[in-house]
Amino acid sequence: MAGPDAHEPSFVVRPAAGAASPVVFDSPHSGFAWPADWRPSAPREAIRTTWDAHVDRLLEGAAAAGVPLLAAAFPRAYIDVNRAEDDLDPSVLAAPWPSPLAPTDYSRRGMGLIRRLALPDVPMYEAPLPVPEVQARLVGHYRPYRARLGALLDAAHAQHGHVWHVDWHSMKSRGNAMNVDAGAARPEIVVSDRRGTTAAPGLVARLVGWFTLRGYRTLANDPYQGGDLVRTFGDPARGRSSVQVEINRSLYMDEATCEPHAGFAPLQADLSALARELAAWAREAAREAARDG
Repeated sequence: MAGPDAHEPSFVVRPAAGAASPVVFDSPHSGFAWPADWRPSAPREAIRTTWDAHVDRLLEGAAAAGVPLLAAAFPRAYIDVNRAEDDLDPSVLAAPWPSPLAPTDYSRRGMGLIRRLALPDVPMYEAPLPVPEVQARLVGHYRPYRARLGALLDAAHAQHGHVWHVDWHSMKSRGNAMNVDAGAARPEIVVSDRRGTTAAPGLVARLVGWFTLRGYRTLANDPYQGGDLVRTFGDPARGRSSVQVEINRSLYMDEATCEPHAGFAPLQADLSALARELAAWAREAAREAARDG
């Protein structure tokens, strides 16, 4: 993200310009600044396939719509802020973890908090990692990112009485052997709320409808249902809606080189328009809630 207004070691924030809205965007996997203490054995080309390349750039129009954007600076292959702290495969550790672990299917497929695999059959590391090294990643990167996202959401909620959080990602155009949809061609957009549990009723349908009307092949909660960020921050009963949006990489870049192609600018313009409409919808919802309250 070029020219940020604020920069921290683990993330970049672009604050809302003008009147703030009840909407917050984040992009947890668009960072690729190589940490000095990171020495993976996987080829850089393999690690690059884990990167949500340029998603933060696609969202540069959000600030003008009154929507702040938080983006990670570090690679998700270093530590994944979209996983729970205990979603950790013990086999990546050189010694026992000091607290109980609860590895999910992501860890079993090599994509937990600390990745075991960069690609199918491509190990991320030559040897298990020292526990203090993983703990340092949590303290220096994972927790600061999550704390800043929580602060942005709390501020919007305090000002407007509710908040709409959109967690942005990109996806390969076809699943690989580490994915639940291995070999399958994917839609262009996937909007998810962990099957109706992290957002107010109708929000996912509204987003799916918006993308569909603009010609994007869009599905809800398939093949993605939403990761740990929307699970953590979505609480619709308390006026906190959180959805995840996956963008098919073939829409805007060459998947082999990660270079943007001619589709980048039109998609960026559409996402800027979506930010404006989301901000308008959310402001109206806040006004209605205040009148009803």
